[in-house]
Amino acid sequence: MLALFLQYWPAIVAAVVAIIGGWKLRQSGVNAERARQAKKDIAAAEDRLEMDREATAIERRVSGMTDNEARKEADRWARPR
Repeated sequence: MLALFLQYWPAIVAAVVAIIGGWKLRQSGVNAERARQAKKDIAAAEDRLEMDREATAIERRVSGMTDNEARKEADRWARPR
């Protein structure tokens, strides 16, 4: 058994190093993907927050309008069909 180990120890060490190197490379890819996803999530949350702020400001402004004035304001913000 010892003779086999002494004969093949370079291959065994190379295999262990390759496994550890591959694992570290995979982990760096996983971490990079998590960072990219976190950036997207933060950007989406900031967009939602900004849209909520705009909507709140518009709601405050139009709360005292008549129905016709409110319809005109709503037409400005409505999506075209």
